Amino acid sequence: MSRHKPDDSPDAGGDQRVNRRSFVQWSGAAAAGAGMAPHMPRAKQATPGASPGITPEAEAAVDEPEPQYQTEAPWTGEPVTGSALPPNIPPWMQYWGPLPGAYGERSGFEEHVVRVPNAEINPAWSFTPLQDLHGTITPNSLFFERHHAGIPDIDPAEHRLMVHGMVENPTIFTVDDIKRFPAESVIYFHECSGNSLYEWSEESVAPDVQIGFGLVSQCEWTGVPLKTILNEIGVDANATWLLAEGADAAGMDRSIPMEKAMDDALLAYAMNGEALRPAQGYPLRLVLPGWEGNAQIKWLRRLKAGDGPWETREETSKYTDLMPDGTARQFTFVMEAKSVITYPSGGHTLNDQGFHEISGLAWSGHGRITRVDVSVDGGETWEEATLQEPVLPIALTRFRFPWTWDGQPARLQSRAIDETGYVQPTMEQLIEARGANSVYHMNGIKTWAVDANGEVTSAWG
Repeated sequence: MSRHKPDDSPDAGGDQRVNRRSFVQWSGAAAAGAGMAPHMPRAKQATPGASPGITPEAEAAVDEPEPQYQTEAPWTGEPVTGSALPPNIPPWMQYWGPLPGAYGERSGFEEHVVRVPNAEINPAWSFTPLQDLHGTITPNSLFFERHHAGIPDIDPAEHRLMVHGMVENPTIFTVDDIKRFPAESVIYFHECSGNSLYEWSEESVAPDVQIGFGLVSQCEWTGVPLKTILNEIGVDANATWLLAEGADAAGMDRSIPMEKAMDDALLAYAMNGEALRPAQGYPLRLVLPGWEGNAQIKWLRRLKAGDGPWETREETSKYTDLMPDGTARQFTFVMEAKSVITYPSGGHTLNDQGFHEISGLAWSGHGRITRVDVSVDGGETWEEATLQEPVLPIALTRFRFPWTWDGQPARLQSRAIDETGYVQPTMEQLIEARGANSVYHMNGIKTWAVDANGEVTSAWG
């Protein structure tokens, strides 16, 4: 393997001077009750100029396309006529379609299924359209994004991973070196710790599931277990932490407990069968199953072993949880059990009374989801939903519940229970324990209000 001893280099962990605006600043300090979130558009409600931070071009991209049928056969120029409705022969049966291209495309009638980005602001993020997705796997193009200094354009041939510090054989690995080690493919959810931050306040509650919960996605990750690399070079018995550093302009870095590194951490180079997208860390990233996304460093360039955490900016002034007494919880890595109904949810309209299948997603960083309960009366009564197989550990689990709507107002909720026995709390329970000034790790029960006209809106508590 073309591995090299690293030159001595200063620690990058403690001196990060890049000006990165926080999640809260753009959201209008959701914890303080600013009301920007309700005015942010979802995919089917975009209005140019309505939302600061979202470009008109981005909003235009989410407009519903009008059906456009071919009027002539593309190869022969022969006219194509007639209604598409049975028993007529529809236009698309009257000519051969195009041949396959070099990279697949989705139907033009699905072009409204897009992420909602804040395209003008760093730090930047984009929200996965959970309301329009099926199953549990997120397509690569719809996987949520979170960046602190944009997306670096990295040549994999020039990229290196340096592993040093309290190790026996400090080593620099090429990407090809990493790929020579035995690999595995695993399915895990990935969630930003700021997901659902708007829900901390009734005044800032998000209008739909995309804005409120769209910073979670799931894919099949492929890569090399981190412990394989660490065992290869040898780790000092007194080393208890790793500093993970990314190759973006922010030099993102986090301290990772050695226990996690030697457990299920993964050096990933592929997602859903293809190479990582640049926005997801191409050519190499850290995956920490069940932990907050910020710790799962993208564009991974350095791992340094040490005997304590580095107390970086991202784990001191940021990504800590402010408690009611003014103290802050630090290293709150694990994402607790959580669920949300994705259909029907904010922005949907029930067109008729009768049967509707309530569907949603549940997940837990502590393991498998064992049960999801659904309420249609705001938590007064609960009934068990069906979990869609396979139910995997540390993975999104889809739940389904049969519901017959009688045309009366309803309040839809879901609550998840994981294999540790943890029960997803109500918002009141969460705030009683954590206070209302928090930003991260919001996993309170979400309410969707259905009015007598079938319109579904976001509610709180």
